[in-house]
Amino acid sequence: MPRRTLTAATALAVLFSSAALVAGTAGSAAADSSKVLPVKSAGDIVVDGVHQKIFISDPYGGTLIATDYSGTVLATLTGLTGVDGLALSADSGQLYAAVPGDDSIVSVETQTVTRTARYATGDGTDPEHLALAGGKIWFGYGSNDHGDIGSLDLSGAEPVVTLGQDPETDYAVAPKLASTPGAPNVLAAGSPDYNGSSLGVYDVSTGTANRTAQYSSGPGVPWLGITSDLALTPDGSGLVTANPGDHHRLWRTSDLTDMGSYPSAYHPDAVAIAPDGTVAAGTSSPYDPDLYVFTPGTTTAVRQYDLPDTDDSISGGDEVVPGGLAWEPGGSRLFAVTSNSKGDRALRVLTDPTKSAPTMTVTAPASAPRAKSLTVKGTLKATLPLPAGTPLTVTRTDMESPSGKSLGTKALGTNGAFSFTDTPPAGGKVTYKVSYAGDATHTTASASASVAVSRATPSLTLNHNGALYSYGTDVSFTAHLGTTYKNRTVEIWADPFGTDKPKKLVKRGTVNSKGNLSATVDMTRDTTVTAVFAGDARYASKTAKSIAYAKVKVSTSVAKQYRTAKIGSTSYAYFHKKTDPVFTTTMTYYKNRSQKLSLEIYYQGKWYDAGWEYFKLGTSGKSVVTLGGTHDTGYRMRMRSSYVNNSSGDNVNSTTHGAWKYFIFTK
Repeated sequence: MPRRTLTAATALAVLFSSAALVAGTAGSAAADSSKVLPVKSAGDIVVDGVHQKIFISDPYGGTLIATDYSGTVLATLTGLTGVDGLALSADSGQLYAAVPGDDSIVSVETQTVTRTARYATGDGTDPEHLALAGGKIWFGYGSNDHGDIGSLDLSGAEPVVTLGQDPETDYAVAPKLASTPGAPNVLAAGSPDYNGSSLGVYDVSTGTANRTAQYSSGPGVPWLGITSDLALTPDGSGLVTANPGDHHRLWRTSDLTDMGSYPSAYHPDAVAIAPDGTVAAGTSSPYDPDLYVFTPGTTTAVRQYDLPDTDDSISGGDEVVPGGLAWEPGGSRLFAVTSNSKGDRALRVLTDPTKSAPTMTVTAPASAPRAKSLTVKGTLKATLPLPAGTPLTVTRTDMESPSGKSLGTKALGTNGAFSFTDTPPAGGKVTYKVSYAGDATHTTASASASVAVSRATPSLTLNHNGALYSYGTDVSFTAHLGTTYKNRTVEIWADPFGTDKPKKLVKRGTVNSKGNLSATVDMTRDTTVTAVFAGDARYASKTAKSIAYAKVKVSTSVAKQYRTAKIGSTSYAYFHKKTDPVFTTTMTYYKNRSQKLSLEIYYQGKWYDAGWEYFKLGTSGKSVVTLGGTHDTGYRMRMRSSYVNNSSGDNVNSTTHGAWKYFIFTK
C-alpha cells in the first residue's frame, strides 16, 4: 500500500514555524481505539445497542463473530458458508444472517449468541444481503448473472419464503438492500455488480415489493457502476449510495432523482446514517482520507479520518471495507471495519465523529534573549470555524517552572489566528503550550513551541591540568565557580584511563563562600578530572576539565652477585664472569603490560646504550630476566626497568623509569 502523504495543514505548519512545533487534536484521538479482528474477510456489520454487541460476518471464513464495543471477541459461530448480510430484529432479540453457501437465512439469539433457527430460501438462491421492512425479512439473492429480491415472513405459524419480487430489474447479482425504522415500508436496493448499474425503491406495505422508483444505466442515462453500499435517511425520503467517483450520491427516493452528493474521495465503498441524519461515508482511498462525516443538512465534512495502519510494519494506512460502517444505536460512536494490504481486518471505534477536530499550530522564535519580550503566534482552524474571542489557555514551562506555569487565557483572534507576548524570566528551553478545551461541537486541541532562551556563561576552572604524580599520590582537585543565579552546586568526576574502570562521581556539593569545591583523587592512573556545573535559570551549564598523569610503581632487584661494593659513591654488584645475573622487576600490573629492560655500558667517561628489550609482566606484576652469554670483565654496566606509555602495551599511565642497578664482572 502506498505511503500516505503529509497533510496540507501539517506541511504548512512546518513551513511557517521557525521553532519546534507540535500540532493536532488531543482529546478525541486519545479516546479512539482499534483492535485487529480474527476474521479472513468482512461482509457486514450490525450493532446491537441493547446488549452492546457488534456482529461481523466473515464470508471467506464462514464465521460470525460477536464483539463488545472495544472489539474484544465474545463469541464465534462457525459453519456458516459464505455468511454475509446481517439484520437485527426490532427488539434486538434476534440477529438474522444470510448464508448463501447453505441457501438459507439463520437466526441467532443475540444475548447468548446461539443459533435458534434455519430458514431455507430455495436451492440455488444464494441469499447474500438482508433488510427488515414491512414486518418481513427481505433478502437480495441471485446467481447465473441474475439477481432478485425475496422475502421471508415469520409472522405466521410457518415461515413463508417468496422469491422473484422484482423480475423486471436486472441486478446482475444479489442486490444490496437498505431500510430504516423511520419509514418501515420503504425498501431500497442497489446492484453491487460492475455491469448492473441499477437502483430501485419499493413500497412493501402490502407484503409485496412494489417498485416505486428505478434508476438503470442505459442509452442517455449515465453509468452508475457498482453500488458498494447504500443507506436510507431516517425518514426514508433520501437514499445515499457509494458508487465509483469522488463523492457519495444522494437520491430522492420518490423518483430516484439526483439530489446532490457528499464530497468524499475515490473510491466510495461504505455509508451509514445515524438516527439524527448524520452521514458517515467510507472510501477505499490510499492517498486520501478514508472516512468523512457530514452533520444533518450539510455537504461539507465536519470530520475526516485518515486511518493509520493497524500494522506498524506496513507503510500507508487502513481502508474502510465495503459496507463496513455502523452507528451506535442511540449513541454517538461510529464503528468501522477496516483492512490493510496484508489482509488484516480491524474494528475502529470513533468516539466523537460528529465533532469538528480543530488543528492548532504554535510558532515562536527559534531563540530569544532572556528577560526580553518575545511573541508567540498560532492558528486554530476547524471545519466548524471558531469565533473570535474563543478562550485559549497558555502554559509556560521552563527551568524555574518545570511543571508549568499558567499564563492565563488568551483570546482567539479573527480568521482563527492568535498571538501573545511574554517575557521569559528563565533561560534555557522555554516551552509555550496553547490549549483549547473543546465544546459541544469541537474536540480539544493543543500544540506547543519551544524557544532557546539565552543564559549567561559562568566561569568554572579546575586546577592541576597536565600535572604528573607518583603512583598512588592523593591529589586534591579544586573547582572554582564564578557568579551564578541560584545554583551553587558543582560535581567533580574522575575518569581513569582504560576501559576497565568507569567514570565515577567523586564529589557533589555546594561551593564555599569563595566559590571552591575540592575532592581528592587517588592517582593510580592517568585520569581525566571534570568539574560540572549544571546551570540554572540564568546561567548556562559549564564544564571544566583537567588531565592529570600518574606514574607506575616500579622497582628492580639484582641476584647472584658474590659481593657488593662502591666505586666512587655508587654501589655496584660484583659477579664472576661465569655467573649470569638475575634481574627481578616489580611493576604495577595491567593486562598485557610489558616492562622495558635497558642495558648501558660505561666507556671512556660516558654511558653508552648496550641494548634493550620488552618483557611481559606476570599477573603478579613481576618480570624475572637472566642476563646470559659471555661476560667481559672489568666493564662497569647498569640496568634499569621502565614503563613506556603505549610501547609497554597500554596507555593508562605515564612513562616511568626505575632506578639504575649497577654491576660489574670479574674473574
